[in-house]
Amino acid sequence: MTHSEFVAAYTSGRLQVQIPPKEAARFISGRMLLPLFLLPVFGGAVALALIHAWVWAVLVFVAGLALRALVRATAHGYVLQRALANAAFYEQARAAGLLQMSAA
Repeated sequence: MTHSEFVAAYTSGRLQVQIPPKEAARFISGRMLLPLFLLPVFGGAVALALIHAWVWAVLVFVAGLALRALVRATAHGYVLQRALANAAFYEQARAAGLLQMSAA
């Protein structure tokens, strides 16, 4: 199914799309390089704890965990939105097996 057919079928309600949340979170985390971003954040939290800035260390650590949770919670909606808006992303998500389509 081409991207234009996908968009037309989804917007008209003839197509239902299921996106597994865990696989979507893994896919988006990899594309955003989230582990490479969170590593310095958590390292900064440890550094703050080592200099006895406990409150700031906890805040930075919790902010890193919150970002990770936010990405996981919203990944499946983000994948669907991007697949509808961008043909190249649609092909990548389809190749990764994220879009499970069925007729409505």
